Parts: sequence; structure tokens; C-alpha cells
Amino acid sequence: MMMDQASRLRELVSRNAAKNVTRSMEANNTRILAVASGKGGVGKSNLVVNLAVALAQQGKKVVVFDADLGMANIDILMGIVPRCNLYDVLYGRKELKEVVVKGPEGIEVIPGGSGIQELANLSPERQEKLLNALQQLAAGADYLLIDTGAGISRVVVAFLGAAQEVIIVATPEPTSLTDAYGLIKILAKYGDHANIKTVINRVTNRRDGENTGEKLRMTALRFLNLELETLGYIREDKYLVKAVKEQEPLLLKYPYAGASEDIQILAGRLLQMKIDKPMGVQKFFHRLQRLFG
Repeated sequence: MMMDQASRLRELVSRNAAKNVTRSMEANNTRILAVASGKGGVGKSNLVVNLAVALAQQGKKVVVFDADLGMANIDILMGIVPRCNLYDVLYGRKELKEVVVKGPEGIEVIPGGSGIQELANLSPERQEKLLNALQQLAAGADYLLIDTGAGISRVVVAFLGAAQEVIIVATPEPTSLTDAYGLIKILAKYGDHANIKTVINRVTNRRDGENTGEKLRMTALRFLNLELETLGYIREDKYLVKAVKEQEPLLLKYPYAGASEDIQILAGRLLQMKIDKPMGVQKFFHRLQRLFG
């Protein structure tokens, strides 16, 4: 009898150890992509939502972290209604798992809301507790997409500085390109940001998209000695506006629209881009905590 109990105990310990190893491996394989823009209104959140859908349709597990304090609208674009957000977690009203919302194609969404600003002001102990919870939630994901705010606030720069891959969204307008370059210039100071990608949104045609992306790439190379990766472009599309009004991702509502095709191409390029060693959620959240400190 005692031997049977001992055997079961050893088996249980062995299973738990195996689960911990699996979780650790999954956490280390997660690709972290923070999406940002130099100014608002360039379609950053729309890109995050539809890129998440495209990746999920390819069988990838995707978690979206809505870290845009000023214009948190991932939920609107996905047609979901979160009843609480990170703020409720910070003040003990909810557990993190209670605020996570299921989106289309199995995507999990972490609504940030006003809790994002508070995150930077927490004590180190509370920061660590929350970031550990976020880490456990995102550990099993293939991709963690972070929709940061526009501009260069302390919180935005912290998320971008902690991420292994950054996508900067801009439009062909001179003001948008200037603001995007300013954000890239700040990121270049971190030194270890070799993985900055650009997406040019609302272009009139293929040539417009390619020329604008190349112009931004050459400017960064000349003045910052920084090689950007041009991920691609998205054409102006009336169906995108309709999808926003109908509160449904473009790729699901109008999968054959021109902009849908462009986003599918972007997703395909992301899948093909191999990272030597994905950062994983553990290292990301440790870096984020250090930058908040």
C-alpha cells in the first residue's frame, strides 16, 4: 500500500515536472511583436487585429495585449465587449484570467485600458506579481501582439524597448513619416533593436507603398546607421472602413478585399522571417519591469 502511494507520488511529481518544462519551452518560443506609430490615426490597431486574425488562421495561437492607453479600441474592432480591464486587476477587483476576452479565431485579448498608465507607477512587488500573471497567460502563445499607444510616452517606449520585434506603422503623409522616423530614432538609442519593421498603410497603389517604405528605410540607414525591415504596405480600401463600422475584422468580413490580401501577405512574410532565438514572454516581461523601474 505504501509502495503504491509512493509510486503514485513519484508519477505525479514527474508529470508536474514535465508540465513545467513544457511551459518553460513554450514561454521561450513566443515571438513578441510590439506595434506602434509616431502619430495616431494611421491604422495601427486595425493592423494588429487583422494581423492577429491572419496568424490565427494559419494555426498559430495568438494573444493580443491592448496597451494603447489613449485609444484602446481592439475590442471595438473585434466586436467584443470586455466588462473589465487591467485596472481592475491592479486594484484587486479581478484576477487576470477573469479580464481576458476571447476574440475571433480563438484569439485571446488582454484589455489594458487605464491600467496601462498605472502599471508604470506600481511598487516593484506589485509589478512583479502582475507581470508574472501576464507571463503565465501568454506563455503558450506562438505570438504576443502588443498594440501600444501612438507617440513617445514613457509607457510606449518601455513596451517597445522590451520587445524583440517592433512594427512601426506609418502612412505616406509627410507628417506621419516624420513622426515615425522620430520614434525609430528613439528606439535606435537602445542599441539592441536590430528588428524594427515598417508597414506603410493607406497607400494608393503598389508603387506608392514600395517607394514610401524605401524612403523611410534609406533615411534610417543614412542618418541612424539602422537597417529597417520593410514588411510591406496596405492599400487604401473602402471595405476597411465598412468593417470598422460593422465592428468585425476586415479579414473575416471582407476576406477578398484588396487590403485583406495585403495583410495576408504581411502575415506570410512574418511567418517566413526566422528569429535566431525568440525572446519568449519571460525575458520580455523582465525587461519591461526593468524599463518601468
